[in-house]
Amino acid sequence: MGVRPIVIYGEPVLHRRAEEVHTIDDELLRIINDMDDTLDASHGVGLAAPQIGIGLRIFNWKYPDTGEAPQRGVLLNPSLRIIGRVSQEAPDPDDEVEGCLSAPGYTFPLKRSDHVEITGLNPHGDVVRFEASGWFARILQHEYDHLDGCLYVNRLRDRYARRWKKAVKREGWNVPGNSWMPGVDPDPFGHEDDAEETPTTNN
Repeated sequence: MGVRPIVIYGEPVLHRRAEEVHTIDDELLRIINDMDDTLDASHGVGLAAPQIGIGLRIFNWKYPDTGEAPQRGVLLNPSLRIIGRVSQEAPDPDDEVEGCLSAPGYTFPLKRSDHVEITGLNPHGDVVRFEASGWFARILQHEYDHLDGCLYVNRLRDRYARRWKKAVKREGWNVPGNSWMPGVDPDPFGHEDDAEETPTTNN
């Protein structure tokens, strides 16, 4: 068990739909434990299994202000229902900014629904269902997207999409084989100087 490398944008596992979990066994529980360790080491707020190179429908979160759910948890085979309408207005460049551990060091504005419902299984196989709003709803949508092979940067529009395409070319991330190691490599979002701070944009 322990921290695993986080794969970066060009890795194929990030761009295909993850497979359903059919069996909860010791190996799956080891993966979940490693995801928790990796999330802690990365100072992120969410992590999907494809981000550590595993194409299974699992994600976890760590966010202290959920209100509606445990401050940290994991879901297997989740389904997401959008409740709040997604505005067609331009995203706020200050208050609606996301980042991604698989697009390290970059953040861009993106509109999301402010209200969702999610259903899935916990590691014991029990059904979990709850609603989320605000930033927690954003985190859940971001992680759920990962399970369908969609990164938040794939949803960017206009100049932000163009900036991202230039960044991919500049970083050489349009090919497989790139990754970074939380707790070993420099933190791409600059949080290593304050390990107690939980960022609200990096998933």
